[in-house]
Amino acid sequence: MPEIVIRAEGLGKKYTIGRQANGHRTLRDVLADSLAAPFRAFHRTGSDLKQISNLQDLTSHGTEEFWALEDISFDVNQGDVVGIIGRNGAGKSTLLKILSRITEPTKGRVRIRGPVASLLEVGTGFHPELTGRENVFLNGAILGMSREEIKSKFDEIVAFAEVEKFLDTPVKRYSSGMYVRLAFAVAAHLEPEILIVDEVLAVGDAQFQKKCLGRMKQVGKEGRTVLFVSHSMAAITQLCSTALLVERGSIAQRGAAKEVVGHYLSTNTRNGSLWQPIKSSHEFTYHSVSLNCNGLSTDNSSVPADSSFEITFDYSVNQMLPPGRLAFLITNQEGTTVLSSANTDANKELNKRWTSGRKVLRCEIPGHLLSPGRYYLTVSEPTEQGLDILHENILSFAISELNSLGARDGRSGVIMPLLNWREDQL
Repeated sequence: MPEIVIRAEGLGKKYTIGRQANGHRTLRDVLADSLAAPFRAFHRTGSDLKQISNLQDLTSHGTEEFWALEDISFDVNQGDVVGIIGRNGAGKSTLLKILSRITEPTKGRVRIRGPVASLLEVGTGFHPELTGRENVFLNGAILGMSREEIKSKFDEIVAFAEVEKFLDTPVKRYSSGMYVRLAFAVAAHLEPEILIVDEVLAVGDAQFQKKCLGRMKQVGKEGRTVLFVSHSMAAITQLCSTALLVERGSIAQRGAAKEVVGHYLSTNTRNGSLWQPIKSSHEFTYHSVSLNCNGLSTDNSSVPADSSFEITFDYSVNQMLPPGRLAFLITNQEGTTVLSSANTDANKELNKRWTSGRKVLRCEIPGHLLSPGRYYLTVSEPTEQGLDILHENILSFAISELNSLGARDGRSGVIMPLLNWREDQL
């Protein structure tokens, strides 16, 4: 029978939002509350005032309790690689902080067997004044490793992190990418029984993210336990055997990673052919992104497999932006990227400075390309800093199954184009 290494029982975490009611208070806080108290009391009835026995009752007036987590219970067995997914603000990071002993739960308890290494945000566990070399040994000691054990892994850690030239530089001078590379290398190579990683890996470049995913796969194969929070559904399905879906502080679903990811995508993405964002940046505004096809179904979410369709980008550039491009990607229900493209595919000259004005870009997806199934559209948005913002899974649409020859006819694959064949007589 598998050994349970993490057991969470009825975990809850409550925060007080609004006016500060507890914790450390400054002299300014006390004076401000004292001055405001008579005015608050002026609006109370006599019976209300009898219930106020001290200044704390007054200072807590106007506060609100917020449960970031409520009644979370689950078990994780040794060697499990568990993905944790959910929308921003669902409670994922709070859960990891409790599991990492960074914060205490308001109620419930968690039992963990074995040392834990966690990487929850840039710089977690590092002392900014110490060098990279010193922080490697410090982190190893915190994890319970002897100096000899750390030395035996030291060269491997440094090679993985690719920070050899800066090893004797204080980490406060590191870029965020260097910080993450070294922190992950330490956490993953010092052989903790349990490795907990948050979305912090998104700070690194694509090549480093690939290295990290490979390393976590290796950790899982070695029989150690991994908990991984990510917004990359492809990474979750590739790396994890099981997944937890967290919604509004509670576990909404647990099961096989592909099933949980499919449920999450289907319930958190708008079915339809039109996306109109509520918010936009001051330098770039999306008016809409739409799917256009003559054969769209009545619910505007299903495209016949033999029909082409257009993705139309209607946007305004409100100020000059550095050279960039507009891109999109299409993922399937498993979170795998099936197709990606950018406006520079057709014309490299488009990769130049953005000029002000309202514009429309269109990209045609040919028929008989995507196999029948449900797909999700993600689009990019250029920024003043030259880095793209991704609007993930803004639309969900289906490619419908057809009975006619060429729509499926027994073939398999992520894509199903009709290719040109030629027969030569010899």
